[in-house]
Amino acid sequence: MQGGSGGVVGEEGVERSDRTVATTGRYLVVLSDEVHGDDSAIDETLRSVAPVSNIARTSDFAASALDVGETGAADATVFSELGIAVVAADPEGGPSLLAAAEADPRIIAIEPERVLYAIDESPPLSTDYLRGYRDAVSHLYDQTAPAGASEAAVEAAAAFADTSELTWGLQATRVAKSHRSGTGIRVAVLDTGLDLHHPDFAGRAITPQSFVPGEAPQDGHGHGTHCCGTSCGPKAPAGTRRYGIAFEAEIFVGKVLSNQGSGPDTNILAGMSWAIANGCRVISMSLGANIQTVSAAYEAVGRRALAAGTLIVAAAGNNASRRFGNFGFVGIPANSPSIMAVAAVDSQLQIADFSARSNPMTGGQVDISGPGVAVFSTWPMPNRYNTISGTSMATPHVAGISALWSEATGAIGSALWSTVVQAARRLHVPAVDVGAGLARAPH
Repeated sequence: MQGGSGGVVGEEGVERSDRTVATTGRYLVVLSDEVHGDDSAIDETLRSVAPVSNIARTSDFAASALDVGETGAADATVFSELGIAVVAADPEGGPSLLAAAEADPRIIAIEPERVLYAIDESPPLSTDYLRGYRDAVSHLYDQTAPAGASEAAVEAAAAFADTSELTWGLQATRVAKSHRSGTGIRVAVLDTGLDLHHPDFAGRAITPQSFVPGEAPQDGHGHGTHCCGTSCGPKAPAGTRRYGIAFEAEIFVGKVLSNQGSGPDTNILAGMSWAIANGCRVISMSLGANIQTVSAAYEAVGRRALAAGTLIVAAAGNNASRRFGNFGFVGIPANSPSIMAVAAVDSQLQIADFSARSNPMTGGQVDISGPGVAVFSTWPMPNRYNTISGTSMATPHVAGISALWSEATGAIGSALWSTVVQAARRLHVPAVDVGAGLARAPH
């Protein structure tokens, strides 16, 4: 099973963060605003720094839906909406490419292409940890509760819990009381796809597209179906509680991670380019890698997406183990200043043990938080539903709520970012952990 933000969950159930970040041998070339949007200028720039002749671009495909399998043999792939190119280079050609790009003002940066992963469910907390947590809470209560307070009062202090009607997350974020539905808003979920045969999505406006060569948009993993359910699931699912937020939003399902839960930057960038080109107001990405340094490529995409009216929301990462004094860090792409990084809180509105803390460096701040512990949502059939945890689960909460705010106010891009953050509920948790606080839906 893949672990949080590039970590690995081993057989013992403990997440490891020792994965060496995999690269593909290709390079991401971040083009300046001077040439962004000018195909001939981009071609000239690429040919001046690398021996490329066969150049593919997203603008050559219907709806800007790049066929990654078809363009795999190209020397370079240009993401027209993003101002980013992926260039092939042999091992000997890499240093010369880097040197040539550094001397060209039309190129902002060049980075190795990486492999990113679904930020999966965090490992279960040990019995010893849970017992210690219970004892600590009991001790604190004994010292602060009024004399004669009953054990029932302690139970009543629990902030939120799933009911037969609603998940705890929809209660905590005020979604249950909102009159908004996401009508008229396009939400892109870039992940492992969606179970397109799931009965809870029957009759919905769904545009599926796979950017994984050889795989259809159908979800063979589960992660993407769970995230789609939270962000855009139905208002009144048959036979179970409500778990979805923007129940009338138009869903754009971009399969950018394989059925094994991984994918190179090319796939992710292709999905982002497609979502922006198709007017998606919100992009939800519960994926990443354990890299502290801000990616110039993803920061450029985030900035250009906001300018185009699209808010990108991404999972901060599950690489913390707070019970052991490890607070983790926000990985790529969420650590980009122009991408909204989402932390996870539990039903007591406390930071989740696994949720990454803001980085002590430029970029990498946690911006907001969402429900991310014991989250009930859809799962590929025949299971139908599953309850899992992670910043991956918090992210679609924020994405769905952002769609509601966009419907309510008409805000897009940077204005939508400000609206969502300003509406957040302040928490008794440091901002380095939860940012502005808990995302809340409009009335």
